[in-house]
Amino acid sequence: MNAPGTLYVVATPIGNLEDISARALRVLREVKLIAAEDTRHSARLLQHFGINTPLTACHEHNEREQGSRLIQRLLGGDDMALVSDAGTPLISDPGYHLVRNARAAGVRVVPVPGACALIAALSASGLPSDRFVFEGFLPARSTARRQRLQAVVEEPRTLIFYEAPHRLLECLADLRELFGVERPAVLGRELTKTFETIKGAPLGELHDWVAADSNQQRGECVLLIEGWQAPAGEETLSAEALRVLDLLLAELPLKRAAALAAEITGVRKNLLYQQALERQKAED
Repeated sequence: MNAPGTLYVVATPIGNLEDISARALRVLREVKLIAAEDTRHSARLLQHFGINTPLTACHEHNEREQGSRLIQRLLGGDDMALVSDAGTPLISDPGYHLVRNARAAGVRVVPVPGACALIAALSASGLPSDRFVFEGFLPARSTARRQRLQAVVEEPRTLIFYEAPHRLLECLADLRELFGVERPAVLGRELTKTFETIKGAPLGELHDWVAADSNQQRGECVLLIEGWQAPAGEETLSAEALRVLDLLLAELPLKRAAALAAEITGVRKNLLYQQALERQKAED
């Protein structure tokens, strides 16, 4: 019986073809099959580099059905590569179910790292990069988008979003309203391509700049927002800390609730205790 093959998760360029790695090219040449998000798109990439490896489609609409067939080929000993249209597979792209099922079946999964739009944007943004949150694509509908944004208004880490160009302006309008006009932000657009733009400005200014230039409402977009900071000289309680405190106050004595809330949130116990007292007085 043949030993199982290997599934290589291969990053491809997000624009500039020179960004593909020598290792990625070797793997794409040597595997028996390439599972691609869009075979037509990937065929052009392979043709450019003179690679003749067969392609098969593996996208969001057929991944679960196609996955079992691909797993069988891997178990039969065939090495295989997984690619998306651009960048690193699975990062707001298909591939999760295939990788998960391959690992569950005992298939070795090997990353072949390379281009990734969110990391490229973060590295050049000038925003804090030691801790960040990637939120992927925001909901298309306004109400759902605003709910998602409201949930992260007080997130202290740098926030990273992907956004469709035709929704960029309305997304910036929501961000400006919910996060404030002065919150620092960066737009990374068409990264590594001819018309690459990396524009940093407060949200109010960034919105107006995009609104004044329709060219900035085209192409692939990454939005980065600086994390929330308490006003200088003040120690404030976040909405999440207050939510935790209220839940505990409903079940525990005041002092115990404040102490436990401090352990959970990292906020000073005295600050939470004072807030709990004020809430208790308001109910009396």
